[in-house]
Amino acid sequence: MKKYINFISSIVSVIVLTTACSDSFLDEKVLDKYAPESLTDKLGFESSVIGLHNSLSTLYTTDQDQTFIVASVVGTDEVWAPAGRSNGMARPFFDYSQLISTDNGTSKIWTNLYKIINNANIIVKSSESGTTIGMNQTELDAFKAEAYFFRAYSYNMLATLFGGVPLVIEPITGAKTDFVRAPIQDVNDLIVSDLLFAVDHLPNVKNLVHKSRIHTAVANQLLAEVYLRLNKPDLAEKQCDAIFNSLNFKLITARFGVKANQPGDLFSDMFLFGNQRRSQGNTEVIWVIEQENTTDVPGGSSGSPQQRRAWVGAYYDLPGMVVADTLGGRGIGRIRLNNWVLYRLYKGNDMRNSKYNIHRQHYFNNKDAKYSTVYGKPIPYGQNATFTLTDNSQLKIFASDTIFKYAPYTQKWGQLDSRDIFGYAMRKDFIIMRLAETYLLRAEARLKQNNFKGAADDINVLRNRANASTVSESDMTLDFILDERARELIGEENRRMTLVRTGTLVQRATTLTGKAPLAGGAIETTNGLQSFHVLLPIPQSEINLNKDAVLEQNPGYN
Repeated sequence: MKKYINFISSIVSVIVLTTACSDSFLDEKVLDKYAPESLTDKLGFESSVIGLHNSLSTLYTTDQDQTFIVASVVGTDEVWAPAGRSNGMARPFFDYSQLISTDNGTSKIWTNLYKIINNANIIVKSSESGTTIGMNQTELDAFKAEAYFFRAYSYNMLATLFGGVPLVIEPITGAKTDFVRAPIQDVNDLIVSDLLFAVDHLPNVKNLVHKSRIHTAVANQLLAEVYLRLNKPDLAEKQCDAIFNSLNFKLITARFGVKANQPGDLFSDMFLFGNQRRSQGNTEVIWVIEQENTTDVPGGSSGSPQQRRAWVGAYYDLPGMVVADTLGGRGIGRIRLNNWVLYRLYKGNDMRNSKYNIHRQHYFNNKDAKYSTVYGKPIPYGQNATFTLTDNSQLKIFASDTIFKYAPYTQKWGQLDSRDIFGYAMRKDFIIMRLAETYLLRAEARLKQNNFKGAADDINVLRNRANASTVSESDMTLDFILDERARELIGEENRRMTLVRTGTLVQRATTLTGKAPLAGGAIETTNGLQSFHVLLPIPQSEINLNKDAVLEQNPGYN
């Protein structure tokens, strides 16, 4: 890959410059390696597995264009990006006419996933080397299982987003320029094989020494998702059942944690800083990538997470407003919930639509004397308004400001550190899997087996928890389950992966995002989406560097 070739070139240049006119230049000296030949002891395995966690965490914590977190939702059915607010690398994921083979965002996703795969392969090969010291087979299998999980996780994302991709199952120890795309069936077979091993050899969640590490239920949940993608719903249901039957997880059904005695509700409690981990009372979470404030714990985060800046509206940017914890801290409105979500998705008193979960109404909150005439007054949404301040100046609110500055937003990523009002980086954990999604996956599996009552039963567990009206088996369709996933998981799931997996991206993104007029005459759109955009382009840089074999491009991309 490119990084290897560039790395070799730089090493050669240094050698030429520093050893010219010397016969010793001809002596071969290995100054560096692409990877260790083999891990030999438990410390090495521990460090390498932690490296896998760090590599995945980096995808969620990069501050470069918010590409991964924004690309997972824009251009789908849930959000749109207001003009001028979306960063460059994210734009092609909703303005599909710009999605071309040289797209930097897809290249970033591809490169990071193959980095995880290669590092996982080092652990796998080392566990089979027979040269390890002071480790028994059970320990080796556990490390191998965790590596297999990360390899399967990466290949599942690649297979979903790109289709058939090169299979790399050995550590890359030198420059390689002959990659070929494997048939999608071969990729899927490897994913399933890896996850079955992981299910059998990972520890039970209760036996984890390090609580954020991968355990059996995490592999069960991913395997259930994979089986659904492969249209094997009976096998998917069994993986979900394994999680339920373990009795290790239960839905949050009562207030808990750091703000249990303050205004809020049990759904919003799950996403508060200090409530997101099992050790903090969150019995629903299955997999959490834990982050620490780097002010408190040096190296506590693998980057500068941008989820709050992406999801929370830029209300602070207008007069009469100041940053507040109750408003989610300082956001910049990179993305905006679309009209379908805001006005048609939720019905009745669904808790997931409460003011503690989706913030809809802003009030002037600047306590400076100048704003005393408007302090506490509601800010009109979707219309122009003028207010007179104490100095007789005029405060004007334009309908266009409400598109992303005063716009409604999910509070799942809201968080304020009083020591950092500007809030460049967010310091919350990432809930990757929780039990609510297990119910949704099983409902989908049951639907595919024509068990409509069973699907409705699973959906109603979540709707009862949310005080939403119950549904019947006649309501069960794939579209309804996808709607329910949005109600429950908005701001959490990789929506693009879900819609591609279920074959609904084009239909839902074009009909639910649509072209509904917004305040101020703006139009929300998903531009240029065609059927071939379901798969992302193979990065052109990879194709160009692959000089000794043909790495085929996906149809539709030049």
